[in-house]
Amino acid sequence: MTTSEYPYVAYARAGSPDTAFAAADSVAGIATDREAKALAWIREQAENGSTADETAEALGWERYSSRPRLSMLHARGAIVDSGKRRRGVSGRMQAVWVLPQFLISKEAQP
Repeated sequence: MTTSEYPYVAYARAGSPDTAFAAADSVAGIATDREAKALAWIREQAENGSTADETAEALGWERYSSRPRLSMLHARGAIVDSGKRRRGVSGRMQAVWVLPQFLISKEAQP
């Protein structure tokens, strides 16, 4: 897969080693299913949203498995950064992802 197909399919960047392209090809079918599951999870969370770590934990995935799926959903506009942050497993703050309909504009916040 190439970047021209992003954000609709898993990809490897031009110039990446052959293993990156093999990895992208190996997850192509899984990625679509996982994106659907991640989107459904975030939809269930409504305005509370979900971080990458929370999504991975809820769906029983390896912690780093959710990030590429959320990145692709974000690139397509299916989810947006709510502007809220919550602490992840690493102790660092993470973006809280929500559906666009739950995004509160900064002008509307008190």
